Amino acid sequence: MHIVYVSDGKAGHRSQAVGLYKAMQRQSADEVTFEEILIDQLPIFSLFSAIFKKNIAALKQQPDYVFGVGSHTQLRVLLLGKVFPQAKTVILMKPNFPVNWFDHAIIPEHDGVDASEHVITTQGALNPIVNEQRHQPNRFLIALGGSSKRHHWNEEKVLDAIQQIVNLHPQAEIILTTSRRTPEEFLAHLNEKSFKSQLKIFPVEKTPQGWIFEEMQKAEAVWVTEDSVSMIFEALTAGCQVGIIEIDRLKSDRITQLLDQLLTQALLGENKVKLLNLQLDEATRVAHILLKT
Repeated sequence: MHIVYVSDGKAGHRSQAVGLYKAMQRQSADEVTFEEILIDQLPIFSLFSAIFKKNIAALKQQPDYVFGVGSHTQLRVLLLGKVFPQAKTVILMKPNFPVNWFDHAIIPEHDGVDASEHVITTQGALNPIVNEQRHQPNRFLIALGGSSKRHHWNEEKVLDAIQQIVNLHPQAEIILTTSRRTPEEFLAHLNEKSFKSQLKIFPVEKTPQGWIFEEMQKAEAVWVTEDSVSMIFEALTAGCQVGIIEIDRLKSDRITQLLDQLLTQALLGENKVKLLNLQLDEATRVAHILLKT
């Protein structure tokens, strides 16, 4: 079984496609292979002409599935489906085209599209994480984001939340990391706080690729700023309890409504801190549906 992934080069989009591929690989009795091809290697005009040839030189072998994530991949996925009519087209997003033009559209529930013959809805975007059952008691991770199109960074709220976590868990190993959106001056201000000595700080620029996923496998609980929705679902998929650090909102939309829904589902822990404890394995569930059909 061969999967061709039409890539726009964005790491977050690739993570979704790889997550689904690896889940299919785990479940399939057949060998499952994966080929990534950039949209620049698939000019639209050449794809139209390839429909008549039923072949594309840029591909190593004919696909059984064609994956795409991102608006610029959609038309190319559809055209590859015409070039290789035996292949199933799978778009991992709410598409701009009618959903029934694709064999399968994998769409997060917060996008407001009902499940149907062609639509599989998911809790959050897919990711390549599995719960490896390596969580260590009293080991916590704090993952900080920053300002986004719907959130504004509030340093005071974030520092207060970190202090509360430290105060409630004086004997815990607490690891803190930043993101590329975290304001540059934040760590300098954090270093001025007395509770800083109880933290192990790893700035994002000093963490290798895959570092945070490994930390999620070891953490009992993860606290994430609410702007980082994908990381919230990644931590849940890793099997962690998850706390959401609230910051300022610039607008209300389906994503903020999703956050409110998650916050209402959070349970009070022994320290009266709200934590999510959802067991998610969405990539495995979606892969099962695809392979079954």
